Amino acid sequence: MPVTMITEREFTQFQRFIYDAAGITMANGKQALVSGRLAKRLAHYQLSSYGDYLKLLESRSEPAELQMAVDLLTTNETYFFREPKHFALLRDLAQDARDKNRGLRVWSAASSSGEEPYSIAMVLADVMGEDAAWEVLGTDISTRVLASARRGHYPMERASQMPQAYLKRFCLKGQGSEAGTMLIERSLRQRVQFQHLNLNAPLPKIGQFDVIFLRNVMIYFSLETKRQVVARLLAQLRSGGHFLIGHSETLNDINDTVIAVAPSIYRKP
Repeated sequence: MPVTMITEREFTQFQRFIYDAAGITMANGKQALVSGRLAKRLAHYQLSSYGDYLKLLESRSEPAELQMAVDLLTTNETYFFREPKHFALLRDLAQDARDKNRGLRVWSAASSSGEEPYSIAMVLADVMGEDAAWEVLGTDISTRVLASARRGHYPMERASQMPQAYLKRFCLKGQGSEAGTMLIERSLRQRVQFQHLNLNAPLPKIGQFDVIFLRNVMIYFSLETKRQVVARLLAQLRSGGHFLIGHSETLNDINDTVIAVAPSIYRKP
């Protein structure tokens, strides 16, 4: 069954859908992205229009399809050790925790395919020791990227920013048909917990954290959604804990309960 092009009205409806489902504001002019990512789903259900697919989603007759649509429409761009200043800070915090003989809990709140939480785990394992009392939680709204994160198998180019010593210590180099890829070593993989979570809804009981990474995700949220999400996350941050956002982002007009200690780095009093 041939699929017609997505209409302006259908695109507007999908903008509303992804906002309601995930709090994500999809920019105008992304018709090609929406139609490109969803065309196979229309073919799967033998639907001839994007409006019919939206009706299927809204009918809730296929609950798993709702998650599939969210997975396909959320963009995931990441690599290891993105924004080195944040990892330098994490190193200092880990050293301090080690000196004081206490644990450290870190939350990667939009963990995508896992590069960020594994980068965090490498620093903690290196500074505090692989068997020390540290925890890393990675959460994301996309079950597809979480499945990929749990596998811990990546193209080698994603590791271009990774320290060579970490590459040797924590990663296995792909051979033969897996050449050009790397696999996060099993003992490190087992130290990172991944969980499906929508930041735009009440949070499950996940406890308090010393450091929360919420990087390069606020750009997709409206101002009101940003305020709600940040308030929700800061409630999980311990007093004296650090909150890290993307270097192109700011908490101005969003939240004034944390103190800026450096660009993109905030501390809870």
